[in-house]
Amino acid sequence: QVQLVESGGGLVQAGGSLRLSCAASGRTFSSYGMGWFRQAPGKEREFVATISWNGGTITYYADSVKGRFTISRDNAKNTVYLQMNSLNLEDTAVYYCAASRWVVPTLKAYDYWGQGTQVTVSS
Repeated sequence: QVQLVESGGGLVQAGGSLRLSCAASGRTFSSYGMGWFRQAPGKEREFVATISWNGGTITYYADSVKGRFTISRDNAKNTVYLQMNSLNLEDTAVYYCAASRWVVPTLKAYDYWGQGTQVTVSS
C-alpha cells in the first residue's frame, strides 16, 4: 500500500515556474515507478511525466511538456518532484502523482493516486 500527498501547487504568471512535490508513505516507494498526470476542467486526465524506480534512470514526458518540465525522485525522502518551467495557460490543471509497478504513460497502469494539487497559470 502506498499513500501519496501532493504539494506545491498555486497561482503563477505565464512564463513562471513551480515545483510540485509528492510525498509517499510506505517502505516500498523505491520499488514503484512514479508518474505525474493532470486534469484540466472539462477534460480527461492526461499523462505528464513518469520516472523509473531505480534511481530514476528512465523518464518519459508528454510532448506538450518536454523541455519545460523535469521529473525527479529522492528515494531516501520517499518523494517525487515535478519541476515546471516556462508555464503557459494550457498548463492550468489539477496535478496528480501516482504509483505504478511499471514505467508507462498509461493512466490505467497506476494503482495509487494522490488527491491532487491545483496549478493555475495566469496571463
